[in-house]
Amino acid sequence: MSKMISYEKKNTPIHKLSGFTKLLFFILWCLTSALTFDTRMLLVMIVIGAAIYKIADVKWKQVSGVFLAVMFFMVINLVCIFFFSPYEGCKIYNSRTDIVHLFGNYTLTYQQLFYEFNVFIKYFTVIPSIFIFLVTTDPSELASSMNGIGVPYTISYAMEITLRYIPDIQDEFHKIKNAQEARGIEMSSKGRLLDRIKNTAAIIFPLLFSTMERIEVVSNAMELRGFGKKKKRTWYSQRPLKAADKAVIAFSVGFFVLTMIVTYMDGNRFFNPFV
Repeated sequence: MSKMISYEKKNTPIHKLSGFTKLLFFILWCLTSALTFDTRMLLVMIVIGAAIYKIADVKWKQVSGVFLAVMFFMVINLVCIFFFSPYEGCKIYNSRTDIVHLFGNYTLTYQQLFYEFNVFIKYFTVIPSIFIFLVTTDPSELASSMNGIGVPYTISYAMEITLRYIPDIQDEFHKIKNAQEARGIEMSSKGRLLDRIKNTAAIIFPLLFSTMERIEVVSNAMELRGFGKKKKRTWYSQRPLKAADKAVIAFSVGFFVLTMIVTYMDGNRFFNPFV
């Protein structure tokens, strides 16, 4: 059975980076995306993310299922934004240009479309970084790198277990998926795209309940073995920072600072093309 999002050892520049480097890049990248609404910087982030995705040699089959589920929730979120706040964009950009009246108090405007476009591309700045981080980072190496810079080993080990547990969750996902198909619910490529997205999203809830039960089992097992009683521990896998790691860290910090400067240079984190 093929795995979707799980670590796969490859000889790419991204795989060779330290786990700490990739974690720091991931945190700064997500923080940058969360703090800015500057369309120009978000588009630059999409281009950079696509380039890293290509360099990391991530296969589409590894992320397709999760990507479809995320896309479904993205669409739901954008629809909810419009119905609960149809003129949020007009307030943000302090202008209003109507396109077409829909019904009742709902009128589609250029400002609202532009605002929701920004929300949409913000997702695409983060999603590739999540996939890349998960499929290129050795859990053991990441945990040892985090502990080596002062992060408590209990937290580091929790991160390692989380990443190692992903393949098990995917196995459970496939079991539920097969059970659904046995009941006549089409989830293969033969079905319509919208139906596949909805059916895949419906698996998430039983998967969450199953995951909670496994978490309790693992926690009890670790507690019985006295995990966390010692102040330090040794690591089998540990990688020092190299020149490439330092370059990526410098880029991550520099890009974050540059984005914040560009975003807030006019005192507003929203890029306004309507002025």
